Amino acid sequence: MASELQAKYRKDYQSPSHTITDIDLTFYLHEERTRVIAVSQVRQLENTNQLVLDGENLELVSLHINDQSWTDYKVTDTGLELSSLPEEKFELRIETVINPSTNTALEGLYISGQAYCTQCEAEGFRRITYYQDRPDVLARYTTTIVVADREKYPYLLSNGNKIDEGETEDGASWVRWQDPHPKPAYLFALVAGDFDLLQEQYKTKSGRQVTLEVFVDKGNRERATHAMLSLINAMQWDEERFGLEYDLDIYMVVAVDFFNMGAMENKGLNIFNSKYVLANDQTATDNDYLNIESIIGHEYFHNWTGNRVTCRDWFQLSLKEGLTVFRDQEFSSDLGSRSVNRIQSVRLIRGPQFAEDASPMSHPIRPDKVIEMNNFYTLTVYEKGSEVIRMIHTLLGEDNFQKGMKLYFERHDGTAATCEDFVSAMEDASGIDLQQFRLWYSQSGTPELTVSGEYSEAEKRFSLHVRQHTAPTTDQEEKQAQHIPLKTELYDSAGQIIKLQCNGKNLSDILNVTESEQTFVFENVYEKPVPSLLGEFSAPVKLSYDYSDEELMFLMVHAKNDFARWDAGQMLLGKYIRQNVESVQNNQDITISEGVVAAFRGVLLDQVAEPAFIAEMLSLPNFNEVSGWFDEVDVDSITTVLKAMKVELSQALKQDFSTVYHQLEQSDYSIEHEAIGQRALRNTCLSYLAYTEEGNELVQDQYQKALSMTDVIAAMTAANQAGLSCRETLMQDYSNQWKHDGLVMDKWFNLQGQNPAEDVLSVIYDSMEHEAFTMKNPNRIRSLIGSFLNFNPKRFHDKSGSGYQFAGKILQQLNTTNPQVASRMVDPLLKFKRYDKDRQALMKQELETLLNMDNLAKDLYEKVAKALDI
Repeated sequence: MASELQAKYRKDYQSPSHTITDIDLTFYLHEERTRVIAVSQVRQLENTNQLVLDGENLELVSLHINDQSWTDYKVTDTGLELSSLPEEKFELRIETVINPSTNTALEGLYISGQAYCTQCEAEGFRRITYYQDRPDVLARYTTTIVVADREKYPYLLSNGNKIDEGETEDGASWVRWQDPHPKPAYLFALVAGDFDLLQEQYKTKSGRQVTLEVFVDKGNRERATHAMLSLINAMQWDEERFGLEYDLDIYMVVAVDFFNMGAMENKGLNIFNSKYVLANDQTATDNDYLNIESIIGHEYFHNWTGNRVTCRDWFQLSLKEGLTVFRDQEFSSDLGSRSVNRIQSVRLIRGPQFAEDASPMSHPIRPDKVIEMNNFYTLTVYEKGSEVIRMIHTLLGEDNFQKGMKLYFERHDGTAATCEDFVSAMEDASGIDLQQFRLWYSQSGTPELTVSGEYSEAEKRFSLHVRQHTAPTTDQEEKQAQHIPLKTELYDSAGQIIKLQCNGKNLSDILNVTESEQTFVFENVYEKPVPSLLGEFSAPVKLSYDYSDEELMFLMVHAKNDFARWDAGQMLLGKYIRQNVESVQNNQDITISEGVVAAFRGVLLDQVAEPAFIAEMLSLPNFNEVSGWFDEVDVDSITTVLKAMKVELSQALKQDFSTVYHQLEQSDYSIEHEAIGQRALRNTCLSYLAYTEEGNELVQDQYQKALSMTDVIAAMTAANQAGLSCRETLMQDYSNQWKHDGLVMDKWFNLQGQNPAEDVLSVIYDSMEHEAFTMKNPNRIRSLIGSFLNFNPKRFHDKSGSGYQFAGKILQQLNTTNPQVASRMVDPLLKFKRYDKDRQALMKQELETLLNMDNLAKDLYEKVAKALDI
């Protein structure tokens, strides 16, 4: 165990002593004893006759080198050590046996429902055979899959193109696949099962025909059409925006129910959590449709940013993930509403990502130290990583960014690259110095910008004083000033933009903040302006500027950019949330000014803005974001204020909410973005109206007349959050209708976990006995238990400690069945130091109990030990 828990450091990276140029895999599938024969062509890179291969939970049957039985080896807890090897190159043949039926960790080869399935990222291939399971060993794969029962497993799939198939002498069926593109082991995939198939043809920009196939569970074919459309849109978009074409004859997507992640970009054979493939108007919400579009795009875009150019080592994970998240965000923005997509991305950064920066697991987007790599599939690596790419795009502009991408592929196609390689390509292609900018890759934490404005009437000059500071984090005490692009606009009293000028020259609206303290001076400013700062969230930082209510309301109306309007509204709400939290702590009344109510009435009744944007404007920051504003999280005061402010706005704008709600009623269902936006605004109105005297009747009526799952879930969510009397009736009716479909029931489980009622733990325990629930399925666990831990703060943080005890009990159970899921579930407990002393003690107690377990998995150990400063 001690060897498993040793940390690895990025600075200690060493290139492999050997590489594998080609590997021929043969799988004789069996639920309990699958035979795997791996024949590898090994080439020596360094002058050594020893080679260490990774391996876990494998039964070694035989080992041959150049067709000779090899005995000079040692089996260890973590792999295989070979000695006295031939020089230069040799053929290595290894036969192992694995048991897919007992693989509850869902890494390597396992059984999902009635199908065989693999998940090899980050280090799952070592559960299949002994191998150099590292991303900088790239080989060409040929895979043969053999099954005795072809009726049960008619589809035998792997990476690349199908090159042959047939039957063995004893009647078993086999299929052979070959991937011509070298790839690391983490991109290997195998699927065997019986599915419904949706197939299309796609013609690339250069005229090549590609077969597109989406495999889903029997009976779900018509729920795959949106995923197929999203794939086609992604392929077209990548050709048009980035000039990148697909490079195989076939592209396959397989949807499985049991999957730890959202999806996996295995070359030519993407394996997806069924949540991100299956959709129709009766089973999926608008958000489901949008998520499918985004994630189908994300995995397809990995074909170039992740597969063709992969990571040298796992510390470079953001090289592929941050860049590909940026690409999928741009894809969704180009197809839909750019402002709404940007707002939703920023909510994710300001809430859970900023919280991660302030937690014991704080790390740069390129970590320096790791025990369990699965723990670094984080919002920091993905979402903050994408913000770093976006800042490069902001600094370079679209044309130079595309030149940088082209140079990046020219230099690194078919190789394992680093984050430094990417930045260097951008720098060389554009001629823009990014030396200081590189700190974003190595420095953790959230920079804070404190900005003040100073206007000289006599000189018609406006000065912005900017100070940046990044607080120490658990992994780094010392912080340096970073290169922060600060997008800035100045508005006059008529709502017109004042040009930024200095020394008679026009300036860019991107101010380069590079020092701890800096002043920007603008000339020819003919009146005292209202500054709009950090436009489009031009950097993942916290901004402090002493706006008055009047200035924020002015920006809500006059800012030319929708994001800036939304951000002003959020800052205005934020001011009153902070004030009211202090009022509650001092036993004073909660208040909202008439000016604020009037400002939000103006937004609600805006006839020009997109409905989806108005819906975002009217949405209050959630608990997770608000809690990040305070040094000590006062759970009771924050939850009280957020609910009270929603009730206050619902009463003050009741008639307006009602008018807009009824105006937006739809007679048919469409997933066009305009229709989605109208439903978003209508259901936002309903979420407020649920707190009025007519709320119960309105919610029941919407549920009964709903044309789509979107409106069904909106009604149930409103009933759940407002604690309406109709809640139980709606929940029971939904369960009766959908209990046979676990994926659709996940929405129901999610609401049960978020139920604000005092007896929610009883509700959750009862839900765990529901016929659709199983602790073996990560989707069920995340929906019911994850929603309680992450999105039910009042009850999870109950002063009795019952929520913490429940979390501890579940984590102990998951530790042995699925450590990867357990590791993702433990995060709310890790932040115990941010709460009052009583809650701290109760949370710490659960973490100490976990740490003292004899069999604590390294996934959990790393996080718990960091939280407890061990």
